[in-house]
Amino acid sequence: MNLYNGIMIQELVLDQHIVASPGIRSGKPRLDGTRITVADVVIMHLRMGQSLEKIAGDYDLSLAAVHAAMSYYYDHRDEIEGSIAESQRLAEELSKSTRSLLQEKLTAARV
Repeated sequence: MNLYNGIMIQELVLDQHIVASPGIRSGKPRLDGTRITVADVVIMHLRMGQSLEKIAGDYDLSLAAVHAAMSYYYDHRDEIEGSIAESQRLAEELSKSTRSLLQEKLTAARV
């Protein structure tokens, strides 16, 4: 407990909502009790334009947890951006090395 303007307040621990477990989502920081990573929230909010309220509602999350994810991102921006870039690189590499059965069928149908 801390004293603020004569009022006792409980100290807030931002990372109480954020955990990392080696066996879950490759150890990436995620919202406690879920498989939703901080990077997932960042992508939905900053890149896809979804509001934090919508993300919380769509995934049955507390608004505090979603805000904690964004706060964690701002405190660890380089780490999270690096993780997002690496995931995108791996996805592109995988898509190049994996044949698409649908694409093969479409190509065959045109011939």
